[in-house]
Parts: sequence; C-alpha cells; structure tokens
Amino acid sequence: VQLQASGGGLVQAGGSLRLSCAASGRTFRTYTVGWFRQAPGKEREFVAAIRSSGGVSYYADSVKGRFAISRDNVKNTVYLQMNSLRPEDTAVYYCAADSQIILSSIRIGTSYDHWGQGTQVTVSS
Repeated sequence: VQLQASGGGLVQAGGSLRLSCAASGRTFRTYTVGWFRQAPGKEREFVAAIRSSGGVSYYADSVKGRFAISRDNVKNTVYLQMNSLRPEDTAVYYCAADSQIILSSIRIGTSYDHWGQGTQVTVSS
C-alpha cells in the first residue's frame, strides 16, 4: 500500500487543521493506520492510530481531547482533525500503515511497514 499525506499548513494557535492520508490498494481497509510527528531536533513521536474497522482509536496524552482520528474505507483515506492547536504541535506529520500490528506495538513507529511522505504543520503563537 502507498500512502500520501496532505493538509498541513500554517495556522495560529487555537486554530484547526485536518490532515488526510490517502492510500492506494484494495486491502487498505484491513490496515491499522497511525499518525506520527517529528519536530526539529526531536525524535519522532506517536500521535494517534485507528484500527481497520474504525471502531477503535488511540491517542497520545498530549493530543487527547484536541485531535480526532477517523477513516473512510470507501475513500481509502484516514483523517486527523486537529483542533486547539498549540505551538508545540509544530512538526512534520507522517501517516503509517500496517496490516498485522498488535496493540502493544501500535505506538511504535518501527512497527509500521508502510509510510507516507510528511506534511508540515506550523502553529504560530
């Protein structure tokens, strides 16, 4: 499966953005999809993930209550709605997918086999 992330941009603190991760491949609906981010000089970190059915999702504590992950398996797209953005959310955001990831590995980037290119999110204060 190939992934294409989009939707990044420049926004003021308190604003919102919606990222999209569009995938190719008929089996995308069977994949768990995660969002990760990497800020300059920092390690990549987990943001959110959603299971294949869309019924179960996971969030980093730092974004819980502000971000929402969802998916449309007809459109082969996963979304990350980001609200109440803060300057510390500034990073390159990546989507990743894997068909066999287990719960204990869902927050670990190296557990995902497929990655999209990043999309830059910049939040100004």
